[in-house]
Amino acid sequence: MATVELRFSALPEHVRTARLVAAAVARRAGVDEAVLDEVRLAVGEACTRAVGLHQTGGISAPVKVLLIEEEKQFSIEVGDEAAHAVAGERGPGAGPGDPDGEADEDEMGLAVISGLVDDVEVSAGEHGGLIKMTWPTTPPPTILV
Repeated sequence: MATVELRFSALPEHVRTARLVAAAVARRAGVDEAVLDEVRLAVGEACTRAVGLHQTGGISAPVKVLLIEEEKQFSIEVGDEAAHAVAGERGPGAGPGDPDGEADEDEMGLAVISGLVDDVEVSAGEHGGLIKMTWPTTPPPTILV
């Protein structure tokens, strides 16, 4: 199992770099070429979401991205350190009374990711959140000489 770890300051200009690195590592891991655009878009959405959460929460910690190559799958984990309300709880700024619509934007970003990635897991708690996205890989063809 090979893992690449990327950490970047929570600034929007670094999201593009994360997308490019993710696509390059996914290609090397054997993710189908036809799916690479989806990988780029999903990573962009997840990283943009994490950057927004860090900036809104005044968090100076970097956004963490793990690119994990396993035998028959490739996973990307995007983590943030923003405190999230536990399921069922509604904190300030969440819901219809939210003047900035941040909760709606968050839900929209997660919906986009879910539309792009068949296998996605989202977890969140008071110490941060994690989006794990997984794609199947195909082994390189065997060349007989």
